[in-house]
Amino acid sequence: MEASAAAALYPAHRCKNLYLVRHAQGVHNVEEKKDVVDYTLPELLDAQLTPLGWSQVDCLREHVTKCGLAKKIELVIVSPLMRTMQTAVGVFGGGNCTDGVSAPPLMVEGAENSGRQPISSLNCPPFLAVEACREQLGVLTSVKRSSITRYRTLFPAIDFSLIENDEDVLWGPDVIEANESVAARGMNLFDWLWTREEKEIAIVSHCGFLYHTLNMYGKECHPTVAEELGKSFANCELRSMVLVDRSNLGSDTSTYNFAGKIPTGLDMPSDVADKKHTEEASKN
Repeated sequence: MEASAAAALYPAHRCKNLYLVRHAQGVHNVEEKKDVVDYTLPELLDAQLTPLGWSQVDCLREHVTKCGLAKKIELVIVSPLMRTMQTAVGVFGGGNCTDGVSAPPLMVEGAENSGRQPISSLNCPPFLAVEACREQLGVLTSVKRSSITRYRTLFPAIDFSLIENDEDVLWGPDVIEANESVAARGMNLFDWLWTREEKEIAIVSHCGFLYHTLNMYGKECHPTVAEELGKSFANCELRSMVLVDRSNLGSDTSTYNFAGKIPTGLDMPSDVADKKHTEEASKN
């Protein structure tokens, strides 16, 4: 059997599993289907989910629950916009709140006139809002976020501590963010994940962000793989990816490797064999 350079091996502790999700259908997505659309309409500001969007959320929630993924995820990173946060808590949250439970909800009852029951923060991973995974910025009112103060009243259990400004200082009405800039912040976000301990991470974001970021990664892949990475996400679509640390970005100091929990250190039979091979090589 001839060796192939097409395959690659990486230690498991230098890989993370990412579950990338595009938000469910928002009111702005419905507008996009019209022949003539004014994307600067005030009513599209920080667009929320449609009734169909919530149905998509319920379907994906059922899927991740049945397949066991919901129990594996250790962290949910979410773009701080209404539709992504609604999608994230609806899919990965702890279910409806119950009386007598003091934990803050992930989403309050009827948030943004959604008509939904409150969503519990119990028995689910932590949720962290990160600006880096927002949609391509500029011009469209749908990609401008509301204030963090307002979000905290609607999504009390989401962690907004990494967001520096209460109001949206990134969005502007005149300049569209370059595709390369979107991809760069996406790749920087993925690099930042290596500073975290979690291995199973969901990221709930937007079509443009995911499209440009994955296309940049696809440039180093076989054309077939690049084509697969570069496909646009449908509303509420989930794709599983493996993030590989090829540049020693991670801060892994574990004394264990892989699921077998074999401690690193001296392995006497191997050490003896290595020494023997070294001695034989020096004689030749």
